[in-house]
Amino acid sequence: MDAPGKPTRTLILAALLLGAASLIPPPVLAGSCCGGGGGAALILPKGNKALVDLTLEMEKYDGFWNQDGKHIDDPAGSDLRQYRLTLGTAARLASRWQASLAVPYVWNHNRYSGNVSSSDGLGDSTLSLWYEALDDLSIWKLKSLKDLTPSVLIGPSLTIPTGISPYDDRTSSFDVTGRGFYRLDGNLQVDKTFRPFTASVALGYGRYLERAVNKEYGRYVEPYHKRLGNRTSASASLGYIAVLGTGGDQLTGTASISYIDEEDGTRNGETDPTSEFRKTSVGGALLWSGTDRDWSVKASWNHAIQAQGWGENFPTTDVYGIGVRYGFR
Repeated sequence: MDAPGKPTRTLILAALLLGAASLIPPPVLAGSCCGGGGGAALILPKGNKALVDLTLEMEKYDGFWNQDGKHIDDPAGSDLRQYRLTLGTAARLASRWQASLAVPYVWNHNRYSGNVSSSDGLGDSTLSLWYEALDDLSIWKLKSLKDLTPSVLIGPSLTIPTGISPYDDRTSSFDVTGRGFYRLDGNLQVDKTFRPFTASVALGYGRYLERAVNKEYGRYVEPYHKRLGNRTSASASLGYIAVLGTGGDQLTGTASISYIDEEDGTRNGETDPTSEFRKTSVGGALLWSGTDRDWSVKASWNHAIQAQGWGENFPTTDVYGIGVRYGFR
């Protein structure tokens, strides 16, 4: 049982689901339901046939939650960082269908307890397919229930293990760039614009595919079959849109909260009780978009809450990002 004052995963998920419900009008709610995914999904705006996105992120590690949910600082003098340059593209396949692909390149630079290491290589890629179930009506004044209609997208995504994992030749956990497993997710994203405000909720549920393992961190081991635990993700955000001058450029500020929970995995069908993790984080972003809605630039920050009960069995990090995007009409 959770200790008094400790936020439970049930309460966090309930709050996010309530946020999703508030964006969905009653006729839609009955038919409604991210992995990292969710709010950061690569999705085509209305009117665009395709887009290209390039984003650079720096993730700085600063301690971890142990299996009891207690936050523990890294040893003095530690400096753990990962840089990711992600190239993404999305294309419209039909009036309501779109697909996207994101491929990251990763650099690790780490100093921990006197050990120094660096490595680089491709990270795990993500392939997504989206169906636009409902179209958002961007409005200034609420006149009818129809004006509450949000944008609702649903679809699957596939994580492809193109990165270097613990089951390859790297000998340190600091040097890996991927997890080494395929994962199939079902995703729901709900967005609503009520100018000058915007809101978004993303939910996802993923299942890893089992794989055979005969090597761990460069050493051969007795072969076994492994599967990571099912993943639940949720995120919610609120934003404000400001029009700059008379030219029509826009600056959107967004605040968000996100939650990830991954269940215990299995080893030869037996539960691995040390593999479950969860993480809660908050974030902020600024997005500039040009008058023609073709070029946009985004700066973001995501912060894992470094306090007891806000995570379990997972590092606490700050992620800083900057990206540029071009949309084709």
